[in-house]
Amino acid sequence: MLKILIPTLMLIPTIWLTPPKWLWPASTAHSLTIALFSLTWFKWTSETGWSCSSFYLATDPLSTPLLILSCWLLPLMIIASQNHMALEPKNRQRTYISLLTSLQMFLIMAFGATEIILFYIMFEATLIPTLMIITRWGNQMERLNAGTYFLFYTLTGSLPLLIALLILQNYTGTLSMITLSYTHPFPLSSYGDKLWWAGCLMAFLVKMPLYGVHLWLPKAHVEAPIAGSMVLAAVLLKLGGYGMMRMMVMLDPLTKELAYPFIILALWGVIMTGTICLRQTDLKSLIAYSSVSHMGLVASGILIQTPWGFTGAIILMIAHGLASSSLFCLANTTYERTHSRTMLLARGLQMIFPLTTTWWFMANLANLALPPLPNLMGELMIITSLFNWSVWTLALTGTGTLITASYSLYLFLITQRGPLPPHITTLEPPHTREHLLLLLHLLPMVLLILKPGLLWGWCF
Repeated sequence: MLKILIPTLMLIPTIWLTPPKWLWPASTAHSLTIALFSLTWFKWTSETGWSCSSFYLATDPLSTPLLILSCWLLPLMIIASQNHMALEPKNRQRTYISLLTSLQMFLIMAFGATEIILFYIMFEATLIPTLMIITRWGNQMERLNAGTYFLFYTLTGSLPLLIALLILQNYTGTLSMITLSYTHPFPLSSYGDKLWWAGCLMAFLVKMPLYGVHLWLPKAHVEAPIAGSMVLAAVLLKLGGYGMMRMMVMLDPLTKELAYPFIILALWGVIMTGTICLRQTDLKSLIAYSSVSHMGLVASGILIQTPWGFTGAIILMIAHGLASSSLFCLANTTYERTHSRTMLLARGLQMIFPLTTTWWFMANLANLALPPLPNLMGELMIITSLFNWSVWTLALTGTGTLITASYSLYLFLITQRGPLPPHITTLEPPHTREHLLLLLHLLPMVLLILKPGLLWGWCF
């Protein structure tokens, strides 16, 4: 763990002491080296569940894919932000990259924590750099409003979790994830216990986000700069799923009864947000709502508490992180050229940018879960485990899958096909940097087809 954490920490003095002309190449090379080193976590040497590097930080097969995704995303965010930040003063550029680096540090400590209270602190600490990135470097005036929504939704959901953790500490005498799984089941029977159950999960359901408490997400995505959108879609939403998986171990007796409304709300959210996507005109807003739809499947897969549901949730979280982040990068390349996120103003781009259209096509196919990509593997596992739990869920998941295919094809056709408007015939072509960025998103997803066992080691 420290072999990744210490170089990440040393990236901050590198950013501030590097000569201005070497700022972006040096920070990209340094962060890419860290990302490549993080791949060594896939080499699993421990015979037990956890591989401990210290008393408070450890990795296991659940946290390892999410840790590697967090490390992999930092160089991609730096590459994507280069054009967006080109006109800013150098000190602001350095501050921006430092915030992204601090976000990676918090995420590594959140996913690697063995103490739930340390996880909670890092879970909350990710708010600070994300909020600063949205409110300072966002594109429109509404960014302050989006930052306020993001802050208060997350904090309101997190306060009951803190109280629930203090009660748990009082009852068991420990908050270590390693030992809590071996404690006796709690006799959860009173109304207070049911409130405790809801308090344990509400923070994570807001973060995922569950349909009904999702309004902060489209606002945050639309107003955030490209790096903010990428890290929100790829990693920060996954904190919610990861936290739910960790807490589920202790909530077992009550979950069978209390999970029903949340599963129904999650599956209904898949259909509702899908239909919202079909009538969007804003490019980033459509991709943001599609994230809510996919996370609804993940939430329902976790809440039914079967090995297949958990495995499908892990695979879908990783695959969605890469696919959704690549879609935001493509939306950003279009926005930087047309200066508009309205899809109808940027039609027919296939005529002038055929290679970029290929990237759009691949990212959309990944988003709608084309076989044999990991997205389909995750969705099929969740849908199968839901069907085994209740036959009627097939109506909701099947409809949701059809709607997902519809809005993914709608997104591709409306932006790439059709007549080319005269006002965009003289656009600057995409740079090699942008093609490299998309290759680094989609290549890991294709490679995971060859060895999907890297993602589901926790459950099988």
